[in-house]
Amino acid sequence: MNMFVNPSIEETKAQMRLILDVQKRAQTHKGPPGAALRKDRLTRAIDMVLTHKDELIAAITQDFGSRSPDLTLFADVSGAVGPLKAARAELDRWMKGQKRKVTPAVLGLLGAKAEVRYQPKGVVGVISPWNFPLSLAMDAIAGAFAAGNRVMLKPSEFTPATSALMAQIVDLYFDDDELAVILGGPEVGAAFAGLPFDHLIFTGATNVGRHVMRAAADNLTPVTLELGGKSPVVIGRSADLAKTAARVMNGKTMNAGQVCLAPDYVLAPKEHLDGFVKEVQSATKRMFPTIKDNRDYTAMINQRHYDRVRGLIDDARAKGAQVIEINPAGEDFSQQEHRKIPPTLILNATNEMSVMQEEIFGPVMPVMTYTSFEDTVADVNSRPRPLALYYFGDDEHEAEALLSRTHSGGVTINDVIFHFAMDDLPFGGVGPSGMGAYHGHRGFLEFSHEKAIYRQTASEMISLMRPPYGDRFRKQINGQLKP
Repeated sequence: MNMFVNPSIEETKAQMRLILDVQKRAQTHKGPPGAALRKDRLTRAIDMVLTHKDELIAAITQDFGSRSPDLTLFADVSGAVGPLKAARAELDRWMKGQKRKVTPAVLGLLGAKAEVRYQPKGVVGVISPWNFPLSLAMDAIAGAFAAGNRVMLKPSEFTPATSALMAQIVDLYFDDDELAVILGGPEVGAAFAGLPFDHLIFTGATNVGRHVMRAAADNLTPVTLELGGKSPVVIGRSADLAKTAARVMNGKTMNAGQVCLAPDYVLAPKEHLDGFVKEVQSATKRMFPTIKDNRDYTAMINQRHYDRVRGLIDDARAKGAQVIEINPAGEDFSQQEHRKIPPTLILNATNEMSVMQEEIFGPVMPVMTYTSFEDTVADVNSRPRPLALYYFGDDEHEAEALLSRTHSGGVTINDVIFHFAMDDLPFGGVGPSGMGAYHGHRGFLEFSHEKAIYRQTASEMISLMRPPYGDRFRKQINGQLKP
């Protein structure tokens, strides 16, 4: 079973250690699974999500208080099934070993061979986040299963209904030695990160990622960290402001900005500021004529997060920013059933404001201006490397300057977030926004050990490499040293 009934923390820790031992022994005794079993596990995961999609949508809605079932169907249900199906479809190709060049070439001529085989790492630990609690868990599991691993999943305690349901339905489709769900709060999460997994992937905040990495270091467990940061939007002078505003605000208001790839702040040409703000207001009104009771507009996940985002707005206002709250229906948000914050622009933002010092993770967007495009490159490079960067415009020189002279996990040009939706592109951060990558083939590689294999030639020419060394040995080595 994946759960005790109301287990204590110590019982949960004991359960985790037991399940990890069971999974490691199963992987050792049964050996790496073949393609048929891997596809079967992926298929069972797909069936699990599709069979229980209505329950999962209801649980996620319950956890958020207010979130569109349509958004959950798109971002969580479809977002979970897509990577599983893609992995199943490509698995045979991914699993094939690769022949490699033999050096020096003479060994190859004499029959030596070199190859790489992809071997499962063993047991993969997955710590998944709360913002898309289903899809971001299953995306990691898709890569781990495709690579032939067994998985232990620790979902977020901030989505308790969803996490509990996932534990229940996983029990219906998988044995504990294949996939197990561990429930619990921060103390359980810390103990989970300290288990001697063969690989650990964490998706969440940068400050928590540091703790996860420290815990994993005790076991020298390799980690994949999918974090976040302040992903900038750079608007070129050639950009269509109406299209740009609509696409930026679609990404910014998705899940009320609670997306690791959400556009965090905007750099716009100074002379285009007023036009951009006007188009942002128009685009937002078209999407959300009302907000307070509009089910398409998501609430903050909890009161603590609501207060944090409100605090960023208050701090910016107190430090001289112009705050524009986009509230088309003039609704009163001081009294509301849910924790909703309307889309909010912060103009005249400065680096002294908290909103420019941390990832926002909410529907608040600072807009800064520039006069020279070089200023945008300098701004991006002056900050910690972000998870994503977005450029709008038709100027290839500007686009290339950002691509080649800045660092970010990924880039979408003339839209936001879409690079994540590409099954054949890796998804990962760089520096403080993360390390390692997964998604599609890259996920298969991330959770595989690339085993180097060399098959020696039967020729006794290799005896030249043994002492006592002679003239033929020296001739061979000197031949390799020619420029």
